Amino acid sequence: MEKIKQLFSKKSIKYPLIIIGILFLVLFSNLYLQWCQNNLSWDLAFKFAFSWHTEKFLLGSLVLLIFLLFLCSLAGSIALGSLLYAISIGILGFADYMKMYYRTEPIYPDDLKMITEFSLLKEMIGTIPFIAILLVALVGLFFFGRAIYKSRLLSKKMQIVRLSSLVITIGLLVYVSNFNSPNNLLRKAYDRTALWIPYSQKMNYYNTGFMGGFLYNLKVEAMDEPENYSKKTIEDITDKYSKLAEETTVTEEEQPNIIFVMSESFSNPQHLNGVTANKDPLKDYYDIANSTYSGQMLSQNYGGGTANIEFEALTSFSMELFNPQLTTPYTMLVPKMDEIPSIVSLLNGQDYQTTAIHPYNTSMYKRKDVYNIMGFDQFLSESTMNYTDKIENNPYISDESAYKEVLDLLDDEENPQFVHLVTMQTHMPYSDKYTSSDYSSQSKGNKTAIDSYMQDVAYSSEALKQFTESLKDVKRRTLVVFWGDHLPSIYSDEIKADNEEVAMHLTEFLMYDNQNKLSEKNTHDAISSPFYFAPTLFNQSGMQLTGFYQLLTELEKEVPAFEKGFYYKDKQWSKTLSLNKSQEELYEAYRLIQYDIVSGNQYSLKTDFFK
Repeated sequence: MEKIKQLFSKKSIKYPLIIIGILFLVLFSNLYLQWCQNNLSWDLAFKFAFSWHTEKFLLGSLVLLIFLLFLCSLAGSIALGSLLYAISIGILGFADYMKMYYRTEPIYPDDLKMITEFSLLKEMIGTIPFIAILLVALVGLFFFGRAIYKSRLLSKKMQIVRLSSLVITIGLLVYVSNFNSPNNLLRKAYDRTALWIPYSQKMNYYNTGFMGGFLYNLKVEAMDEPENYSKKTIEDITDKYSKLAEETTVTEEEQPNIIFVMSESFSNPQHLNGVTANKDPLKDYYDIANSTYSGQMLSQNYGGGTANIEFEALTSFSMELFNPQLTTPYTMLVPKMDEIPSIVSLLNGQDYQTTAIHPYNTSMYKRKDVYNIMGFDQFLSESTMNYTDKIENNPYISDESAYKEVLDLLDDEENPQFVHLVTMQTHMPYSDKYTSSDYSSQSKGNKTAIDSYMQDVAYSSEALKQFTESLKDVKRRTLVVFWGDHLPSIYSDEIKADNEEVAMHLTEFLMYDNQNKLSEKNTHDAISSPFYFAPTLFNQSGMQLTGFYQLLTELEKEVPAFEKGFYYKDKQWSKTLSLNKSQEELYEAYRLIQYDIVSGNQYSLKTDFFK
């Protein structure tokens, strides 16, 4: 009887119960992440974990177990380490669900850098949920910090155990962070059954689980080295296209002002099947677009990814050529570089005054650091702009105010100006901004948000028209490239189902010349990608092309637009890119140059290819 009592004493059952509790927490948390990833479907979460992909589910659970043990070791307390773990996973799953809901793409490791953008997060998820999550996180961090402080009172034996566990789990987490290394054993274990989908991160996470997809997007080289990459190959490319550029006819003698306007979420909702309105919110926009070179731009993203479109437009490098894990060059690539060629560096070399304007804070996407590396002379944000008026209850500075800021810069008649404006007026959320809307939509779902969005883009169109009218009074020739970065994340699943996938990635763009001298001003149905904007503008306005822009001009003739999974060629869209030999040579030359700059030895920077 005494032996039976000892068997069931508190000490004898304590540790097995702790182990069972830890394992349950890990498995349930992984199941929870799957639930959030699969649109709150327990059915799909359970099928993934215990029927379809059990091996990958257990591998993901192993990583979560290491993370949990790290937190417990750091805190010196299993209970408080588990508490912070539960809070962290709870917030991560919620963030993944919200991002999938608004942008139909999952959370990436690099997204965690946005955790300090409190004002934007509050606007995205709402004030009350944001405050609730913040309070829970602060409470968890308080008790966790308290546990770390009290851990000094642990016995010498427990301190040794704690520190040993901490060293081991840190080492394992560092090893896990190198998931994409060729010889990583965890990656090899996943590769036994994983079907990676590089062109679709949504499908990647669906096929390999939240943890598999998350690990796949850990640090990686921007591009893999092409087989034929060498100094000689790069020199051959730069020589060829630099000579071609020198042969082009240059008609522009005076250096024109150049204005880039990336308009937040600007698009035509009535281009989508299932969306109509009582009147056209883009009437003022089309008054301009129908008298100049215009059309639709292929956006990499739906509902977000602004910085990626901006990166393409400024550098003329394509996101399609990057490894799929490089999801945000502004935070993952550019800050690590000493310089990157762009339209900014090009015009700096021609004595332009270069200015970036973003009517928001400077920390988003590390813009302050990125703009500095690109070489902008100045960066105006909401705290340094002279014009900061807003429309009614809209929390963002209006487009009209932003354009006034641009016009002030153009008052300098001595120096040509390059101004890059990233607007905020039409940023989500699309409710409670205005007391009423002049537009009434008919659509399958989300009518209130669509009506409010239409009012937003109507104000944006009106401001753009006023801006172009004002440019007619500017003495120096002034060229404008205007485009919407992506569609807003307001459309229901029914609307998405009624449209081809590419339709959810097409926004409006135009190029405007205050002297009306663009060579293709009568083209209103062009299809383009943002990395073509600068060479196209230079070509159509009669400015001298660089060798790099000459290469892009040649490529655009063959493949006018492309992103991962979307390729426009011969006036047709396809999921894959099929090229003949001459087209393949152009595409490969472009890929080699981009690799040379972002991952290679930058041989092309030592030439005049970008000048």
